[in-house]
Amino acid sequence: MKTNLETGLTEEEVAQKSAAGKVNTTIDDEFKTNRQIIVENTFTYFNLIFLVLTILLLIAGDIRDLTFLPVIILNTIVGIVQEIRAKSVLSKLQVLNQTKLLALRGGKRRQVPIDQLVEGDLVLLKAGDQIPADAKVVDGSVRVNESLLTGESDEIAKEVGDELLSGSFVVSGEVMVQLVKVGSESYIAKLTAEAKAMGGGEESKMIRAINRLIKWVGIIIIPMGLALFAQAYFLNHRSFAESISSMEAAIIGMIPEGLYLLTTVALALAAMRLARNQVMLHDMKSVETLARVNVLCVDKTGTITEPKMAVERVVPAKNYPGNDLEDRLAAYVSNMPVDNITAEALSQKFGQDQPLVNAKRIIPFTSVNKYSGAVFAGYTLLLGAPEMILRSQLKACQEEFARYPEEGYRVLAFAKYSAELADEKERLTQEVEVLGYVLLSNPIRKEAKETFAYFAKQGVEIKVISGDNPVTVSRVAVQAGIAGAEKYIDAQTIKPGEYEQAMAEYNVFGRVKPEQKKEFVHALQKIGKTVAMTGDGVNDILAMKEADCSIAMASGNSAAVQASQVVLLDSNFAKMPQVVNGGRQVVNNIERSAGLFLVKNIFSLLMAVFSLILTINYPIKPAQITLISSFTIGLPSFLLALEKNHSRIRGNFTVNILTKSIPGGITDWLAVSILVLTNKFTNIGDNEVATASTALLVLVGLMVLFWISRPLNKYKLGVLALSVVCIILSIIFIPGFFKLSPLSGRAVFTVVVLFFAGMTLFRIMSRICDGIKEVSNVLTEKGKDAKLRDLLAAYGKDRDEL
Repeated sequence: MKTNLETGLTEEEVAQKSAAGKVNTTIDDEFKTNRQIIVENTFTYFNLIFLVLTILLLIAGDIRDLTFLPVIILNTIVGIVQEIRAKSVLSKLQVLNQTKLLALRGGKRRQVPIDQLVEGDLVLLKAGDQIPADAKVVDGSVRVNESLLTGESDEIAKEVGDELLSGSFVVSGEVMVQLVKVGSESYIAKLTAEAKAMGGGEESKMIRAINRLIKWVGIIIIPMGLALFAQAYFLNHRSFAESISSMEAAIIGMIPEGLYLLTTVALALAAMRLARNQVMLHDMKSVETLARVNVLCVDKTGTITEPKMAVERVVPAKNYPGNDLEDRLAAYVSNMPVDNITAEALSQKFGQDQPLVNAKRIIPFTSVNKYSGAVFAGYTLLLGAPEMILRSQLKACQEEFARYPEEGYRVLAFAKYSAELADEKERLTQEVEVLGYVLLSNPIRKEAKETFAYFAKQGVEIKVISGDNPVTVSRVAVQAGIAGAEKYIDAQTIKPGEYEQAMAEYNVFGRVKPEQKKEFVHALQKIGKTVAMTGDGVNDILAMKEADCSIAMASGNSAAVQASQVVLLDSNFAKMPQVVNGGRQVVNNIERSAGLFLVKNIFSLLMAVFSLILTINYPIKPAQITLISSFTIGLPSFLLALEKNHSRIRGNFTVNILTKSIPGGITDWLAVSILVLTNKFTNIGDNEVATASTALLVLVGLMVLFWISRPLNKYKLGVLALSVVCIILSIIFIPGFFKLSPLSGRAVFTVVVLFFAGMTLFRIMSRICDGIKEVSNVLTEKGKDAKLRDLLAAYGKDRDEL
């Protein structure tokens, strides 16, 4: 079936193509199906372990020790519901804000979402559009950038008959193309599938650390469980039911059953909150990455300033005798495509319905030349960056326009070149006749000062990276309140090998080429920075792909939006603090909760090893582990995860959670171990030992919760109080449910003594671990530049006593 190049596909032809599966949707969807979510949350490794433990307890006839089962079922249901809710919100947002392109169908041009385009569709592409599927040019010519596919940033000319690869984007020009390979058959889809087959999905540092922890727990628990059962049954000659119960208590204690759920739910809730505030995430990893960002690279136009420009005035050149400057500008502008905000401003000021004089051809703007042109009989009119058009004449002409950038204007030189340029590749070799200068202005966003003040307070550096004159960029940055904006540099003066030094010394960079933006990002990453890059144009895409996190304004072109991880749908940069705070809340709260979960896991592992070495039974029952987990870990973790927590993320996630959990885990183990050993002298019996151990673990758990929750506020005190009330009510009303026995005076005295001894030990270890964490933070931030005095100062910092 051939497409009519005059009318495009008919509705009937589109329906036939859709029915045949020739639609521009890929098999690999960004979102999981509901079935996938249910399967992945239900059929997990640890749920399988819990199923086996349940069957063993049923065989042993010990139904009361199944108290962990409702918690596991609830965890699974909550995880499924929240993930489906998050997917639903994000899916709707994706559909509402889906990229649309102009397609010719039935003789009419209409906006069609890219995933509804079909093979054979005729699509109009212009500067800034990403090519949605493999296509062939049928009319017009463009220059495209295939760097996202090939890594090469050269702009390639495409004429009628040439092929366009999906994933590349249009830099300049306008064409009508016919789609030849769509969906999973396109080049970018095959490339993506190949990359995923080789490498799998990319995960955040936090998720990677949690997965590593869960993997090691999964490896340890089976042999440990078998060893404990064998010891109790064969060596200690306990009954089958007692041996199973002893083994299960240890295994349940070692499994961080709620940690992965908490992480999934927290990320999902963060994505939903951002979606409701017109912030769309292309991947969940960006939530955490944004929280860790300590350098934010921004462009002047569209970020500091409004995404629009206005022509303020036209200044004739000193030696230009004519009074027809605006007429010449009108002749030039009326021939040029309106494909960016500069062209829109010029068109509003000088545009005509019909060109005054038809140009032979146009020379499109490129990021290399930084000018565009209209070719007439015997000459070419040029408009663009003064330094690129004037070249050797720049010094002589500079005094004519030098003061305007200092006043915040963007200056374009308008000149006549006495030759007909063939295309944008032809170099300017002759001097130009300078006709005048066009002064453009960008209004600064109202919320810019407040936004940048927030980042300064949070210790996030701002680097302004722009293609404009550095003086102009600096002036605008100063008005926006960006620290260090008075000190600026022309990027054209930076030599290879000097990028890291330049990024350390300056905050404002002007006359930056797109490939330099990428070098700037690399330089910052080399000196240990976590970099976020904002952008709205094709010249930002290379840097956005290299940055740790990329943020696009929806008002920008489609290629930048599709290349980014975060999209500000209302193009309001003032939303950035909200986005960063959302990420910080997730990471800080998960880090704190992970510390709580690991206390139980460290204790259970140490206690299991201790029991094996001394050939004694594990002292605590599964039901008692459930009581401890529910009210000193599970409930407070989920409630604390909802708290606003916008502190800056520092250090290594694994080190941070271990330094939070090791003091509590060791304190628990030592206290219970001493209690078990003293039973030989106090002779209080196994049931009282189990209950007394539970009481000790509850008390130490509340102490750890208090320590981790510092600094306290009303909300945290409320969470602590709720946990205490739930524990007291459980002991009073359902002690049998948790297999709690009455304690004798000797047992109570032993618990009190061990708790106060444990409190002193916990304080000492916590202060040491807090110091180690601070040292780790300095090493993470400064790397090889960290000095011994820095590490010593860090070790003594912020280690408050209880």
